[in-house]
Amino acid sequence: MKKKETKAAKPAEPEVSLKKRVTIAQNVSCEMEERKSIFIGHAAPIRSEEEARMFIEAKRKEYHDATHNVYAYMLNGGAIARYYDDGEPQGTAGMPVLNVLKMSGACDLCVVVTRYFGGILLGAGGLVRAYGAAAKNAVDAAGLAVFEQYALMKIVVTYSDYQRLTIALAKLGASEDLCDFGENVTVMAAIEAGRADEVAKTVSEMTYGKGKFTITGYEERASRV
Repeated sequence: MKKKETKAAKPAEPEVSLKKRVTIAQNVSCEMEERKSIFIGHAAPIRSEEEARMFIEAKRKEYHDATHNVYAYMLNGGAIARYYDDGEPQGTAGMPVLNVLKMSGACDLCVVVTRYFGGILLGAGGLVRAYGAAAKNAVDAAGLAVFEQYALMKIVVTYSDYQRLTIALAKLGASEDLCDFGENVTVMAAIEAGRADEVAKTVSEMTYGKGKFTITGYEERASRV
């Protein structure tokens, strides 16, 4: 993944990714019935294959008495994609679940579909539809969340400039996380990494170069949609 260097008030800032990451917003479980078989779709956001394996194993233990615990997961923009049929006919379970993940518009997610067999065979087509529907129900219920890198900023201004700074940060869409009122006012704020230079310029112009602006780090946060 190509990385871009974020401009800031001072040189030698670390490189950060400006690409947004779309995943699901929360862990969910959704149940449905198909010809007396119970299908339970479980979805979770993940950041690594280790997290995926932990989620899968947790569901296997929780539903140890189920007939099947089928899974699929996808990471790194689809560069990593895995699925498992868990005893169902090849291509009728794990692949339909993975296809739902690919069509969802999200990445970095894992879905486990638990099946309790109800005594009626569904056939290959029926299995594909049922596993796909259970996975889609879970992903839809989880909802999408958009994340990107935010620059964490430390801004020091005089008391007379503080009110104007607060108004300026709000107009730029920066979050004001913390304020410390000492000899001067120290504001800890955050904005999308690619827009940190806008805050630096605003602080400089507003305080006639007397305000202090520093990027203290970067953090992934939910971005504005």
